[in-house]
Amino acid sequence: MSSKSGPAPRAQAWRAVARCVGRSFVMLARRQVHLPRENVGRVLQFADGSTSRVYRETAVSAAPRQPCILVVAFKLRLVRGRAHRLFEAESLLNTPLFVGFPGFVSKLWCAHDSRGVYRGLYEWDGPARARHYASALWRVLELVSVPGSISYKVVPGLRRDEVLANPARMEAAGAGQAWWRLLSHK
Repeated sequence: MSSKSGPAPRAQAWRAVARCVGRSFVMLARRQVHLPRENVGRVLQFADGSTSRVYRETAVSAAPRQPCILVVAFKLRLVRGRAHRLFEAESLLNTPLFVGFPGFVSKLWCAHDSRGVYRGLYEWDGPARARHYASALWRVLELVSVPGSISYKVVPGLRRDEVLANPARMEAAGAGQAWWRLLSHK
């Protein structure tokens, strides 16, 4: 799969999402999906100058063999003011759209920043699997996002907890004002 950030063909994406939803419900029924609280409330600062508060964490019990970080960003259409809090509450219902994708390990759900951009900071098992998920997710997000606002970046070889402990580990993956590069957290 290409390292280019973009959407999967629609039919392919929707088939992948449908398979994911089926696996997700099985995982949920088996109680394999967890909502840890240790990172909730943490404020993440990114290289583009934005900050986001972690409002939810989702994880499965899996140790990645090929760890990678995936950062997804998008700006919702028609969501302003108090509607952001409603979206944060409702977004729990979106869990079946990602936990069943092969390779999912964890996700930090980041609230909108000052520009209205939401981010997801994921740990994934395998960069190709992370790209497959992100390119399929694109098709879901485009239904509710501002055109041109969807982006993703896969950073191979890093574990989420390593990056949270030492955000400078992401620097080797790309310098500059990258929207996806974590600088610090509180």
